[in-house]
Amino acid sequence: MKYLHNIGAYFIMIKDMFRKPTKWSVMKTLIFKDIDDLIIGSLGIVAFISFFVGGVVTIQTALNITSPIIPKYLVGFATRQSIILEFAPTFISIIMAGKVGSFITSSIGTMRVTEQIDALEVMGINAINYLVFPKFIALMLYPFVISIAMFLGIIGGMAACIYGGFSTLNDYITGIQLDFIPFHITYAFIKTIVFAFILATIPSYHGFFMKGGALEVGKASTTAFVWTSVVIILLNYILTQLLLS
Repeated sequence: MKYLHNIGAYFIMIKDMFRKPTKWSVMKTLIFKDIDDLIIGSLGIVAFISFFVGGVVTIQTALNITSPIIPKYLVGFATRQSIILEFAPTFISIIMAGKVGSFITSSIGTMRVTEQIDALEVMGINAINYLVFPKFIALMLYPFVISIAMFLGIIGGMAACIYGGFSTLNDYITGIQLDFIPFHITYAFIKTIVFAFILATIPSYHGFFMKGGALEVGKASTTAFVWTSVVIILLNYILTQLLLS
């Protein structure tokens, strides 16, 4: 019953997020602040992880191609497929659930503990719209982060491939271009938009409706990370079945 209550409250929160909007002059400032905190603040860790994981994927692929009849350009092909279809949209989103999700839950949870949310509601402001909607709009720029992750993952793979001596630059680029299906990019960005919505709303829900003191803020952040990750993995499975099968 507890889970059903939470699911119902979550969907009511989403409905309330679009009700009684805050005036644009205030909302604009909140959106730009959240873009800075959630998107621009995440670029460094995303770039670092993407570059080196792209290199690791390439090395693992190259080391497992032992047969001389398998062409070397398949290293580039496998790297491209791994990064575009799964690594960039899904695994970066799980990493972001830890970084961005924890930040959202702790910031809103701290406002709940210090009674700032109660003060907003007393002033007649729709606190859910005021706090959650800017994060939702900011994370609509999340595909931009994933496109950087895709690019740097492939560049990292290329660097590992060439400097590790696994294949030539021409072979790697041939593999990158081999049998390219443009819909795979569309598929990756559809997943990214859905995951962005999850990253904005589930941590916000756990922060907004938490009860207790400072200790519970930490617990709410952990719970938000776990549930955000679970929902991302489940939706990844469902979307892959719907879009690629």
